[in-house]
Amino acid sequence: MTATQLIILIIAGLIAGLLGGTLGVGGGIIVIPTLVLILGFTQHNAQGTALAFMLPPVTLLATLNYWKEGYVNWKFALILSVTFFVGAYLGSLISFNIPEKILRKVFGVFIIVVALKMIFSK
Repeated sequence: MTATQLIILIIAGLIAGLLGGTLGVGGGIIVIPTLVLILGFTQHNAQGTALAFMLPPVTLLATLNYWKEGYVNWKFALILSVTFFVGAYLGSLISFNIPEKILRKVFGVFIIVVALKMIFSK
């Protein structure tokens, strides 16, 4: 793992945590595109690694299946897990200060932007 990869993972984990705490999303919407589009993971590896960082107890059985097939990068998953934990705490504090109607609109726009990037990227 390079220093650049480590920095990208820390940023992705914090953003995913912030969005998880603020909007109730983050893991798949931030981490999977980061792993695929920035770090060059295959979709399978990205999904397996994303599941691994959210392992206990949400995705234990699915993670085991991905791990058996060789699709989990445990080092990356651990860094994402720790930084997601911090980001989710901070994001939850932020969300309490955003009116519900605005929060709902931000959530919707964010999902559309990420979806379009995933659909139209090379």
